[in-house]
Formats: sequence, structure tokens, C-alpha cells
Amino acid sequence: MKLIRALTEVQGRYDALFCDLWGCLHNGVTAFPAAVAGLQAFRANGGTVVLLTNAPRPSSAVIVQLDRLNVPRDAWDLVVSSGDASREAMINGMVGTKVWHLGPAKDDSFFTDTSDGLDPSVITRVPLDQADGIVCTGLFDEDTENPEDYRGQFLLAKTRGLKMICTNPDIVVDMGDKRIWCAGALAQLYQEKGGEVLLFGKPWPPIYDLARRKLNAGRIIPDEGILCVGDGVVTDIQGGQAEGLDTCFITGGLAADQFGPDVMTPDETLVEGYLNAHQVSSTLIMPKLA
Repeated sequence: MKLIRALTEVQGRYDALFCDLWGCLHNGVTAFPAAVAGLQAFRANGGTVVLLTNAPRPSSAVIVQLDRLNVPRDAWDLVVSSGDASREAMINGMVGTKVWHLGPAKDDSFFTDTSDGLDPSVITRVPLDQADGIVCTGLFDEDTENPEDYRGQFLLAKTRGLKMICTNPDIVVDMGDKRIWCAGALAQLYQEKGGEVLLFGKPWPPIYDLARRKLNAGRIIPDEGILCVGDGVVTDIQGGQAEGLDTCFITGGLAADQFGPDVMTPDETLVEGYLNAHQVSSTLIMPKLA
């Protein structure tokens, strides 16, 4: 585990980044200027930036959000989302063709987008009592609800033997100063009730397989040339490690309060203890993406 302050310190060592979004490049409300500059510099020196996100929406919708947050297009090359990988599974019929959509209206593009060449018209959204399966993109109302509000519906779904596609394995995410529940928290509760959950985002293999396919469509980059960057120890770091890729843990993200009072000077002993407690290691650590 080595502490670095900027990507320029390892520029010649890696040809591509699999870089997380929330907590690294933005907080859902504001883009981080230092992170933008760091990715721009990495690309300017010949690197390829793949934004690898557990967002439950297709990458086309993620790009719209990045534009809205004023993240310049020269800060990245490709966007690969958990929504992309999950859509492939849904359209291939992994939970049937009639699905109950558990999630907010802002995720409707999951069922309508055609920019990736997939045909979502084979799927029909229906009420829970008519469904063959569940597609979970989040809570219906992330501002007022919590996972416990869905216990009754999950008991019914479990009794009917419905499988759930979880489009975002994250448990929580920080939107500005507010921490909100994600689809992963609902999937966790459904599993506790005995339901079967299918996961496609980080740390699970499908999203990495999709990212490699898209990355290597341009030029072949071996695994040793890829660095996974993220602030989620059980998603970004565990996923990268499981794939045999080097990782860089952003300590100033979700777990910033675990490593001492100064976010920009994390206590390395505390960081190592935190990683050990989660049974992972990280090649590099960085206070903030830069």
C-alpha cells in the first residue's frame, strides 16, 4: 500500500483507469475540479479513462448527468454502468419478460433506452402481483423511504419465488451533504428474507467483463495496465482485487471519517486496519482523486 497525491505519480505504470464516479469525480451535485484535472492530465499523457459506475441507469443517462455537472468530455473516454450490465441480463430474460420495477421514475431510461443497440421492448413493466421477476433500481422515494418500508412486498415476492435483478449493488451514496439508500440496500433485505438476487455491478464480474470489452474495442490493454480507482472498499477495491487488477483506494470518500481529522492526510495505520477489517488490500491509496 503506497500513498500518492496525484495520478501523475503513476502515469507511466498504467495505460487505463477504471474510475468510480460518486465520491471520486463528483458527489451528485458538484464535480470536483481536482479530480477533473487529474483525469484530463492522465488522458493528455496517453491514458484511457473508463468511468465505471454502479449507477442503475444506462451509460447514456450517466453521460447526461455528467454534462449537467459540467464534467468536460475530455476527462473521460468511456462510461460503463451497472445499468448497462443489468440491462443485458434483463433483456436476455434472466427474470422473465414481465417485471415489477422497484425504483424512481428518474430510472425509466433503463427500460426505454436503445442507444446501446439492445431492444428493451421485449420487457413489460407490471404490478408486483403480475410479475415474473423484479428489477430494482432503488427506492421509489429516496428522500422519505428506507429499505424497511418494503418488507411486506418482499415477503410476497419471496413467497412467489421471484428473482430480483439489482442494478446498483451500492448500499448508500452521498448526494451533496445527504446520504441516501441505494438499490443494494433493498437487495440485501430481500436476500435476508430468502429471496434470490442477481448482481451485475461492482464488485461482481459482469461489469468488469463489459468494461474490458468496450476498452479493448479500441486498443488491447492487458490487465496489468489497468488501475481501478474508487472510494468503495466493498465495491471498487474488492471488485478490482477479485479481477486481479491493481487498485487505488480514495480515502477521502465514503469512509473519510475513519482515517483521522485531516482528510488530506489520512492515518495510514488506520487505513490499513480498515482494509484488513474488510479482508482486502489496495495497491495505492489517495486522499482525493487528483
